[in-house]
Amino acid sequence: MLKTIALASALALGAVTITGCAVARDQQTVGSYIDDTTITTQVKARFAEDPIVSAMSIKVETLKGVVQLSGFAKNSAERDQAATIAANVKGVTRVTNDIIVK
Repeated sequence: MLKTIALASALALGAVTITGCAVARDQQTVGSYIDDTTITTQVKARFAEDPIVSAMSIKVETLKGVVQLSGFAKNSAERDQAATIAANVKGVTRVTNDIIVK
């Protein structure tokens, strides 16, 4: 788990460096962008480890600590579990659960 987070953080930092630190999303600071990228990566990593949540079916986006979940779940238990996982990641201030149960 720590290796996954470290790798993701390194990739996020590299992406910011390559783009010349140009952050246009709501004029957010580079530090805030990196924090949001780290949160997104951690949520996705926890989805991948969870036996209930399909990491491939749920999209995760983070802006200023607010995590938005979208995509499709097999049932309400998967939808609820995804929101719980996201809410328990450090740095998350709120979760918007737009996952549709199919």
